[in-house]
This record gives sequence, C-alpha cells and structure tokens, in this order.
Amino acid sequence: MKFSHIIPKIARLIIAIALFVSCQEKNSVAEETLQKPELEMEKPLPRNPLTEDFKKYWYAGNAEITSYRLEQARYGELRDGTAAMIYVTEPFLPNKQVKADRASADNISVLKLNATKKFLTGIYPYSIMNSTFYPVHDNLHALKTSLSVQEWCGHVYAQLNNRDQFEFTSHSYFESEADQAFSMEKANLENEIWIKIRINPNNLPLGDISMVPSLEYLRLVHKKVKAYSAMANISSNHETSTYTIHYPELERTLKIDFTSDFPYAIESWTEEFKSGFGPNAKVMTTSATKIKTLKTAYWGQNSNNDLILRDSLGL
Repeated sequence: MKFSHIIPKIARLIIAIALFVSCQEKNSVAEETLQKPELEMEKPLPRNPLTEDFKKYWYAGNAEITSYRLEQARYGELRDGTAAMIYVTEPFLPNKQVKADRASADNISVLKLNATKKFLTGIYPYSIMNSTFYPVHDNLHALKTSLSVQEWCGHVYAQLNNRDQFEFTSHSYFESEADQAFSMEKANLENEIWIKIRINPNNLPLGDISMVPSLEYLRLVHKKVKAYSAMANISSNHETSTYTIHYPELERTLKIDFTSDFPYAIESWTEEFKSGFGPNAKVMTTSATKIKTLKTAYWGQNSNNDLILRDSLGL
C-alpha cells in the first residue's frame, strides 16, 4: 500500500479524534453551567399581614388598569402622550425570578406593576415599559424590575435582579453603554415605591435615604446606575397624600399623588428634572393625570370587540 493513500486516512482519523474531544469538552462545560447552583435571594424580613380589604381587592381575579394623560419632557420640550399602569397579583418563583406556571409552597405572592408610556418626539415615536415584581407582604426589596425602551434609533433593555446583591444587566445600541453586567449593594428602589404605596404607604422610606432612581430616568439621561442620596417625605390633605423624593445631586424631584385611603390609588405625578443635553438643557416637569381606572381580566379581552375598552380608557 502506498503512503500517499495512508496519510489522508490518518489525517481524517486525527481530525475525528480532535472533534470528539472538543465536543466532549463543550458538553462538560454545558453540563457544568446547567448544574451550577442558583444564587441565593435576599433574606426576607417577617411578613406584614394582609388586610381583608387588600385580599378582597387584589385577589378577585382581576387586574387594575389606570390610564393617564401624559406630558413628557424630552430633548428640552414637552411631548403629549399617554401612560398606563397595570397592577395585578401573581405567583413568583424567587430563584428563577419569573412568574410561576403552577402553585407551589416555594412561590412568593407579588403585586406586579407594568407601567407604560407612549409619546412622539417629532417624526418618531417612543414606547417605554417598566415592569416590577414586589412581594405583597412588603418584607423584601423588589424581586425584579426591568425596563425596555423602543424608538426609531434603536431599542434598549435593562434588568435588576434581587439576589445576595442587586444584579444589573443591560443591552443598548450606544457604543458607550453597549452590554453591561455588574452587582451593587442593596438600597431602596424608586421602581418599587409605586407598589409600596399601593400596599401600605406607612412603610415608605422617609428622611435622608439612599435610593436607586428609576431605570427609565437613568436610561433617558444616561446617568450611572447606582444609589444616590435622596430626601423623602410624605404630606396629606386628608383625601390625597403626596410622596416626594428629591435627589440633590441629580437636581431631580419626583412627586406621587395618591388617595389617602385604601386602595391608595395613584391619581397623578410630576417629575422635575433637567431635560436636554449640553448648554441647551433646562429644568422641565413631566406630569401625568388620571383619565380612568378599570378592574378587569384584560388577558381574556383580546378580540376586536374588546377594542371599545381602550376607548373608555382614553388610549
């Protein structure tokens, strides 16, 4: 037999062995990743008991949908738009940090808020959504909060998970932001405040505090994701109460107006901050005022006949 015939066979055998070993190594890495233990979640404080009013309102099989007339400050101008807040209770898996598909003793009951905004900046539209999962027993920080922003320049996504620390990940079309992933120490979250109000405003953080501003604000003004020093207070005129957060370093003030009695409905809010970039930036005020509230199981209202419900919400 000629060596010229043997060499190709040997070469093919070596390549086959190399590929086999390579695949085995990849499988080992995949198995190691799959078997990696899940990170521990924040240790909870004692549960705050749920009132009968809370149970009747939030466990009736419906979501609460509220629409708002929006004036959004963007690029140094006010933009007309709409906002919506959808609150609903759900079972939540603390380790996987997603909605549970089935009942389990390991589930945590959360009050979820999906908050949306839609407005135009000249020729192109903005669509923003914040999603936050907060334990109904008000004994942990939000288990997860996420943000997505879509407009014609591109889209971005950010997520904060509550583990031993806060774990933050984000993806952006901007080179300077691109893909990020890091951990940070626990602090109050502005995103969770909107749910704490609905559960029990008496437990809101007050005084000189440390708070992570909303993921939406940090994204739109391109500020670092971290906790900032803030001052928080609450005032009341009997029927309506106002929770105010002021961030001196950011020159930003958020005021949330809500009914003083249960279910502590969000009536309106204002957000004063510097809008625009460079020397043209100026302090402006975003505002939202309630249009209407519906208690309904919206997930089953997806036919064309249900479009009339959007009209009733003014959306």
